Amino acid sequence: MLQAGPSGLTGGGLLAVVVTLLVTWLFYAATLHLAATFFIGEVPSQLAAKAAIVPAIVSLLLQQYGLQSGIVSPSLGVLVVVLVTMLADGIAISAVYRLSGRSTAPLVVLHFTFAAVLGIALNNIFGLV
Repeated sequence: MLQAGPSGLTGGGLLAVVVTLLVTWLFYAATLHLAATFFIGEVPSQLAAKAAIVPAIVSLLLQQYGLQSGIVSPSLGVLVVVLVTMLADGIAISAVYRLSGRSTAPLVVLHFTFAAVLGIALNNIFGLV
């Protein structure tokens, strides 16, 4: 029988939060490394792993506490989450890669583009959403 609510195995516990954070962090790190390699040239992948934790945490917190708790209206929710996550991404990228704001902005846009394209492709392949 299918259950509509959370079960003991999958329902929103600490394990689910940790796994979601790790998967999101890995996804952002992979797409950031691809974007940085394309934009800057050869860079260590460890830099992407350091910077990617910030947008992963920010996006998950905004989705959990901003949208679901009603702090952000649902009509503006996606836009707010994307903009704030991109801002956090830019701050992290600037600090980790030691780039100026002028160099950080195109890398953030490129990272967002890579993440969106890869996310759409994975969704089409696996049908997760």
